[in-house]
Formats: sequence, C-alpha cells, structure tokens
Amino acid sequence: MNASTPPSPHVAAPGTEKPRRFVPKLRYELIGCGLHGHEILGTDAAALRPEDELFARESGGLRWYRCLRCDSWLALTPPEHPARKYPPARDEIMLPLRGKPLRDRYVLRLIAVDRLLHFLILSALAAAVLLFASDRAALNAEFTRILNDLQGGVGGPLTTSKHGIVHDLQYLFAVSIRNLYLAGAAIAAYALLEGVEAIGLWFAKRWAEYLTFVATIVFIPYEIDELIKGITALKVLAFIINVAVAVYLLYAKRLFGVRGGGRAEKAEREADTGWTAIERATPKSTPQPPVSGAAGGEAAEVVS
Repeated sequence: MNASTPPSPHVAAPGTEKPRRFVPKLRYELIGCGLHGHEILGTDAAALRPEDELFARESGGLRWYRCLRCDSWLALTPPEHPARKYPPARDEIMLPLRGKPLRDRYVLRLIAVDRLLHFLILSALAAAVLLFASDRAALNAEFTRILNDLQGGVGGPLTTSKHGIVHDLQYLFAVSIRNLYLAGAAIAAYALLEGVEAIGLWFAKRWAEYLTFVATIVFIPYEIDELIKGITALKVLAFIINVAVAVYLLYAKRLFGVRGGGRAEKAEREADTGWTAIERATPKSTPQPPVSGAAGGEAAEVVS
C-alpha cells in the first residue's frame, strides 16, 4: 500500500460488534465453523515466523491460532512432534470463504436444494405420466370396471360434477396417448432444467444464476394466473419463494448489469476474500502504559 492510499477501515470480527436491537446480524462465518469446524494453520509447525502473526501467535507457553473464517482465537500447546519447521507460505494456502461471498454460497445452495426438490417431484410426475400413457388401455378398462361396480352398488349411474377425482380421471383417460407422451416429455425436460440449475447453483456458477433467474421469471405469470383462479397456501408459498429468488439473483448477484453488473460483483468478492480482508479484520497490537510496580518499568503489550 503506498502513502497516498487511505487506510482501510477496521472491520469488527464476526460476533464482536454490539448487536442492533431487534435486528440481529446473521454471521455466516460462525455458521460455517459450527458446521465444519475452525480453519486454523500452524498446528503442525515447530516454530512461527513474524509474518505468521496474522494467524498464529505464541504467548505464555501457549500458541494462539486464529480461525481464518470466523476470526476466533484458540489456545493450544505447541506440537510435541511437529511435522514441519514453519507454517505454509501464504501462496500455498487456500483461504476459506468469508463475508458476502460466504453468504452468497449459503443462499445459492439453499436455492439449489429447492431446485433439487423440484427436480425430484417433476421427475416422479414425468415417470408417472409416461407409465400411464404406456398402460392407458389396461388402466382405462380397470377404471371402467370399478366405475360400473360402483354404479351397480348404488342402483344407478353416479352423478359426476365438473370437479372431483372421478371427473379428473375421466378427463385424463380422454386425453390422447400422443398428448400424454408430449406432456410427459415436457415435464421431464423441465425436471432436467431444474436439475441443471441445482448443480450449477451448488457450485456457484455464474451461468446457473442467469439460467435460474430466466427460468423463474418465465413461470411467474403462470403462477399469478393460478392464484387468480384460486388461492391456496401452497400456491402462495411457491409464488413468494420464486419472487424472492428472482429479486435476490437480480439485485444481490447483480445480473444483467444491475448495480454495476459482474464487474462490481467480482470487485466486491475480491474485497471480502483473500489476505487483504483478513488483515483488515485483524486487531493491531498496541502497547499498554506501564503498570505501577512492574519490574524494570517495562510496558506489557496487549492485543486490542
């Protein structure tokens, strides 16, 4: 950093800032460490170098290790049988995600799970439609036999309305086999699309974000039409989820040039990852005023 570059503002370590009333801040770093454990370095090193102070320090016979994800410091004894002389160099270390990139990873994987559920349900539905189309003649004969038995049991024909399972089955059997196969193929193609979205989002691929946004927006008018025909809890929930997904992808992931587009998203990601972000969140060592009566008047150093 040159003299003309202003110093980066200090960023409080996750979990150390004073919480805002009624608006707690969710720390994805703490969630990640709770699920996967802390990311610490130097536990197998015999000694530490000055440049290792960023993630490991020695004090009072203990070695303090800093989690590179959540910034927690853990006190452990130095290794009795070290495997290496020093911790690995910075260019040898793959840092864990933190900040907004980590948040995006969790949100995208949550959307990926939703798309995976869609894939499983649609795949089962496509299989059912195709199996029904292949065995429709036999199923139609069985359905007719059961309906005739019911009519004989009640002493006359069953009254069928425009709604109900009997009406739905009669309509289904009236559909041509060709249309059933086309419907099954369309449902299978949609299921495949949802599966591709799930895989791409799980691995945080940019193309998957665009694909998911377009596929979601296309079906929102259909969902609105379904809500106009009749409101159910499932329809409302599905509509809210899809709108939230579309808004998140468009605004937070800066699709189609929104809020600076991909270039701004990349710059934001680089600002929250790497050693620069860790250095920005590192407390500085500051000397403490001499303690009265301390031997030799030496000042003790503390970590602010």
